[in-house]
Amino acid sequence: MKDYQSLSHTRWDCKYHVVFIPKRRKKRIFGVLRRHLGEMFHELESKIVEGHLMGDHVHICISIPPKYAVSNVVGYLKGKSAIQIARKYGDRQKNFTGEHSWDRGYFVSTVGLDENMVRTYIRNQEEEDERYDQMKLEMG
Repeated sequence: MKDYQSLSHTRWDCKYHVVFIPKRRKKRIFGVLRRHLGEMFHELESKIVEGHLMGDHVHICISIPPKYAVSNVVGYLKGKSAIQIARKYGDRQKNFTGEHSWDRGYFVSTVGLDENMVRTYIRNQEEEDERYDQMKLEMG
C-alpha cells in the first residue's frame, strides 16, 4: 500500500519534477558549489525525494503539500539557496536579498500514478465498491 502523507483533513501524495538553471548557465559556479548545493537544499526544510545536480542545471523530485503552490515553493528554494550561496561563497555576512544565482524560470511536471494503473483502478472501481459494500453487510 502506498504511504500517503497527512494534514488535518487531507491525505496526499503530491510530487513534482522540477528543473532550474543558474543565471547564464554559469558552469564554473557549479564546479565550486555542486557538492554543497544538495546539503543546502535539504537544510531548507523542503522534502526533496530525489535530486541530481548536473553541470549547468538542477533536477529535483520534491514533495509539496497541496496547501502550497509549486511556484511559491520553487521560489522559496531558489531564493533561500541564493542567499546561502552568497553568504558562503560571496563573503557576505549580513541578511540581504537581491542576489540572483538562479535564472527566473523553471520546468515543472507532476509525478503521478502510472496512467495504466489509474485506468485499471477506474475500470475496477465499481467492482471494488460492491465488494466493500458486501463486506460491510456481512460484518454489520
